[in-house]
Parts: sequence; structure tokens; C-alpha cells
Amino acid sequence: MEEDGQDSPTGNGVPFKVVDLTREKRKGVVAGTLQDLISRARDKMGLSKDIPVKIVLEQDGTEVDDDEYFSTMERNTTLMILINDQRWLPPGKITEYPLQYQIIVDEPDASGTHPKRDLGGLVERLQGDLTHISMLGGKDLELLSDMDPESLADIMPD
Repeated sequence: MEEDGQDSPTGNGVPFKVVDLTREKRKGVVAGTLQDLISRARDKMGLSKDIPVKIVLEQDGTEVDDDEYFSTMERNTTLMILINDQRWLPPGKITEYPLQYQIIVDEPDASGTHPKRDLGGLVERLQGDLTHISMLGGKDLELLSDMDPESLADIMPD
């Protein structure tokens, strides 16, 4: 095999390791140019094309922003893809970084209870003694926060 990258499926690529900010996602990418690397890394990391990204060296955060510097990279160099305004942090320091880009999917509870009935009972309890709000659990607080104030007339009997 040749050492100049001519043996890759693209004909002129070099293998790289790409990680995300948390270093939890690790992908192998073969690319011949910086733009090629960005495109393939986006695909493998599941990032849409409209999210701004930046490529840096994983070991020290040096930004890779042109093909001239990119062409000096050794095979299997580990690169980090940063999205939006993320900044490189050394390993172990991720807990200090406010992760603002987490996607949380809220799925309905499978308890089989009717939310309107649960909310009605909750509102009645709070009507009786408002100090009970300090003892509410996550499910009850979520019910309250998701409640439409206009729906109180439907929930509460006259």
C-alpha cells in the first residue's frame, strides 16, 4: 500500500479520527481536503449542514482552518468537531463547560392515568394548602408547568 493516501476509497484521502466535545462519540473519517473532512464528519456525527462547525486538534485545540495546514496532518490524527460556539477543553474538564445543545425528548408516561384527572387532584390539593407545593415531585411539577391556565375551568368543579 502507498503511504500518500492513494489507497483510500476516495483516491486521495487520509484517515482521521474525529471526536465530539465530550469525546464520547468517536468516528473514523477518510478525507482529502478540509471541506471533505467537515462534510464527512457532519454526516458521521449526525450534524445538519446548517450548524456552524469548527475543526480543532483534539490534543491541544489548535484550529484547523485551511487546506494548507490540513495537508500537513499525519494519518490517524485525532480531530475534534465543535458546533456553534463550543470551545475546546482538555480531557476531564468537560464538566466545567455548560452544555447548551442537549436534545431532550419528552415522552408521555405509560402510567395509563389521565393527565386531566391527575392535574385536577393536584390543583385541589394545592387549593387546600399552598405550602404543599414545596413537597411536589418531578411528575407533579411537570404537570403544573405544562398546564394551560385557561383549562382550569375545565378541571375544577364549580
